[in-house]
Amino acid sequence: MSEKKKFYQTDEFRMFMGKYGIGVILIFMIFVIAVMKPRFIYPSNILNVLTQISVNCLIAYGMCLAITTGGIDLSVGPQLALVSVLLGQFIVVRNMNIGLSIILALAATTLFGFINGVLIAKFNMAAFVVTLATQLVIRSIAQIISDGKGMSMASQAFKDIYSGTLIGVPLPIIYMVVISVIMYIVMHWTKFGRYVFAVGGNVNAAIASGVDVFWTKALCYTISGLLAGIAGVIFTSKTGSAQSNIGVAYETDAVAACVLGGTSFAGGISTAPGVLLGAVIIGCIYNGMNFLNIGSYYQYMTKGIIIIFAVLLDMVINKKNR
Repeated sequence: MSEKKKFYQTDEFRMFMGKYGIGVILIFMIFVIAVMKPRFIYPSNILNVLTQISVNCLIAYGMCLAITTGGIDLSVGPQLALVSVLLGQFIVVRNMNIGLSIILALAATTLFGFINGVLIAKFNMAAFVVTLATQLVIRSIAQIISDGKGMSMASQAFKDIYSGTLIGVPLPIIYMVVISVIMYIVMHWTKFGRYVFAVGGNVNAAIASGVDVFWTKALCYTISGLLAGIAGVIFTSKTGSAQSNIGVAYETDAVAACVLGGTSFAGGISTAPGVLLGAVIIGCIYNGMNFLNIGSYYQYMTKGIIIIFAVLLDMVINKKNR
């Protein structure tokens, strides 16, 4: 006679956690922090959290595509720096139009994303190795362009990209909502989205089904580069300066948001709403720890523990631990 399964071992538990687990974690965390610090749930602080997570959320969507195909993109942090220094060169040094400057800067990160995708898909190179290498290359290019020096971005029109509002809502939240809707449609309502899940789930079966694996992977990393670039524009507008040292370790925040949102490192499993909720959880953790006067060193440790916990939870839910 077989031993009766415990609740956390049952299919019902796995289905429940797969659908609602992240929401349960978020609600519980908000409740605990709000009990200790009621100001945490004030509307002004909620808007502040959502504004702060906009950069990480955009990066995380690109990271999600890479992880869903069975890879990873470690070059997203330096891409923020590249966009930042290019904006400084175009807008401040060359006095170019802000809109054109943004387009050219985004084209650079998009190109690097495409290069990542080609190297990974065409030559079957490990995504970790490729993006680790391009991480170093992109950061170096940003430092060479800027000579390692920051540059003030005095244009108020450029600063308004971050500080502006629309019907009382900060613009970074608007950008995040728009990108979230687009990513939901791309991932869940398009043929490309189905190809992404197919490649990550079983690449051999995807090839047999006629999926163009090369272009699917290449586009995933290209989109990741574009989204990292957009995040870089927002971050540069926030700081009001073009710097080559920004974006350090931002890939870890993006990975944390993805795995918390249910993106499986085994590939083939992810959701756009999950990534958004994952980014919100990361933002709430940082904001809550600041409210509780917990030092930054402990925040880094907490982030690492969260990633480990989320991966273990993914293994339990999706039975990847056998």
